Amino acid sequence: MNGDAHIRIAAAVIVDERGRTLLVRKRGTQAFMQAGGKLAPGETPAEALRRELREELDCGLAGAPRPLGRFHAPAANEPGLTVEAELFGVVLEGEIRPAAEIEEITWHDPDDLASVILAPLTRDHVLPLVPTLRRTA
Repeated sequence: MNGDAHIRIAAAVIVDERGRTLLVRKRGTQAFMQAGGKLAPGETPAEALRRELREELDCGLAGAPRPLGRFHAPAANEPGLTVEAELFGVVLEGEIRPAAEIEEITWHDPDDLASVILAPLTRDHVLPLVPTLRRTA
């Protein structure tokens, strides 16, 4: 694969009342990242996000996802590839449970860059956004 191969994903930025963001770790991997995933053919980023949250966290969305922008970063689990991520601020509805390929979930302080391995997208783009979302979550 060449270095400019992209994986299109939709990812959720979920912030709790304490200003922490929800991160997930997929089975067989080390890096924590946002819940979400690859777009299926013909699927919009918002549709993919809803589907992925149902599959990965066994919950739905309370209201419409809020677009936060498109970001690029090296893929955490696929060497040589870049993720092109549509990020959305979301509020979850229902009990959060790891499902499908998700092995672990955690509420993470956005100022903590050292206690766990973070995916490049999470470290470089998502965590800097979290303080701006604290007031609106």
